[in-house]
Amino acid sequence: MSQFFQIHPENPQARLIRQATDIIRNGGVIVYPTDCGYSLGCHIGDKSALDRIRQIRRLDDKHNFTLVCKDLSEISTYARFDNRLYRLLKHHTPGPYTFIFGATSEVPRRLLHPKRKTIGIRIPENKIVQALLDELGEPIMSSSLILPNETLPMMDPYDIRDTLQHQLDLVIDGGYCGMEPTTVIKMDLDDMAILRQGAGDASAFI
Repeated sequence: MSQFFQIHPENPQARLIRQATDIIRNGGVIVYPTDCGYSLGCHIGDKSALDRIRQIRRLDDKHNFTLVCKDLSEISTYARFDNRLYRLLKHHTPGPYTFIFGATSEVPRRLLHPKRKTIGIRIPENKIVQALLDELGEPIMSSSLILPNETLPMMDPYDIRDTLQHQLDLVIDGGYCGMEPTTVIKMDLDDMAILRQGAGDASAFI
């Protein structure tokens, strides 16, 4: 049975943020709000929690997971990019984008796309996420909360609790946070491409 925290979207309660990050550190799988809907999250190094997310979403090993990061300095630990890409990132983060980078050796292999060795990176503009990341001190391994055979993410935290309460450790109710997906941009050192047009303006990357 999952716990259920109602966290204020503008002034997240520090006590609940600490409890939520303890759940992540201890191997829990959580649902939390971002600037583009609700996502599943777990500790970056926890294989068991990652496998639980795969089971919830019925994902194969070719799925590109996303590291939700606090800032650009944290991204540089996990992704390979040059000064030109850094300037683009600085101008467009935080925001509704997922960037696909070549991964550094710091990324656990089980998180990578098995052939392309890439990793998705996000810096959401959401105060609850930022508070979680500040308290956790490292990225959250994440995947959009889209159930098997569905095309749209789940939006209502009460529905999420009712549907998945036996598969999750925590649902964070952060209010309505939209349903339009992120814009996904491939950010190789020598090639950029818009893989999905979503909430973020992609014109600067074309």
